[in-house]
Amino acid sequence: MSAHPVNTTQPEEPLLPPEPLPMHVRGISMEQRNAQEEWEAVEDIQSVLLGRSAGPVPLISFNEALQFFQTTDLSECRKKIQATVRRHGLAALLHFLFGPPRLQQQLQGERDLALAIAQCGLDDNQAVHMRILQTIYKKLTCSRLGCPRYGAHWEELGFQGADPGTDLRGTGMLGLMQMLYFVMDSQTLPLALEIFRLSQHETQNFPFCIMSVNITRLVLQALREECLSRECNRRQQVIAVLNDLYAAAFLQLYRVWKSQHKTIADSGFLLKELEFSTKKKPKQLLKSFETYVSRSLMSAADSIQHPSPLPISSSQAGKEINFTGICDLQVELEGEARLI
Repeated sequence: MSAHPVNTTQPEEPLLPPEPLPMHVRGISMEQRNAQEEWEAVEDIQSVLLGRSAGPVPLISFNEALQFFQTTDLSECRKKIQATVRRHGLAALLHFLFGPPRLQQQLQGERDLALAIAQCGLDDNQAVHMRILQTIYKKLTCSRLGCPRYGAHWEELGFQGADPGTDLRGTGMLGLMQMLYFVMDSQTLPLALEIFRLSQHETQNFPFCIMSVNITRLVLQALREECLSRECNRRQQVIAVLNDLYAAAFLQLYRVWKSQHKTIADSGFLLKELEFSTKKKPKQLLKSFETYVSRSLMSAADSIQHPSPLPISSSQAGKEINFTGICDLQVELEGEARLI
């Protein structure tokens, strides 16, 4: 028998990862490397959720999101809307004689659009819906990193569970749209961040997003009961009035909550008081919000004209960038705050 041929080739050595370079040679810290890996992982998650190639999901403005709903078929949602509260008997007569004016006909289409959006649920297959959700997360956390569609991170923002869609009953996508307006408008973003910071307080904490959805619900009730018709007619706008009243109500809640050291146990009572204000005195709420915005703009302009350098302590000088930290912005209070 012939001998088996001898294999003279050397066995291939297993490929080993290169030795890590020293920290001073790499020029990048482990924290930064971990953040980069996390960012790449998030991009992969987002590409799966949105059916797109890997890459960061761009922020979406309120106007872009609104244009999407204006051009989308919402016929099924429109079938569910109830434009105004039905009144009967004496209540209908009193409302006719002494109630607010009716919304002008040319504004009823915009009102119905807002109510249809409120009947529209969060859809995982709609890229715009997912962008709205991601934008809210990024702006509130001051992070450029996105996040998975489901997870405990939504509870940290103030939703009840891992799926924000389950908390939108009664407000639908309008609940998220008003949050989007709050964080994407340069005049309201500092207020939104300050309220979010208060919601994380050790003793005064509250679920920010759930509170926001409740305020949207109050605004919708005021719209259906025609309490906002006079203001809408005056401004010839509906959705802008809804957004301003939402921000005004949140501002009022924030002032009372912070100055009077309220806790989650007080939330039910405060929301009832806020419901009264949105229905009976919306003009007063809006005026207070307008004053806040004006003072904020004046304060910002003064800061630009007379900037003051911020000292950096030695302990801060060597710190890495915190991608997921909450912006620590302050909002000036106008004296003692009370619910109207």
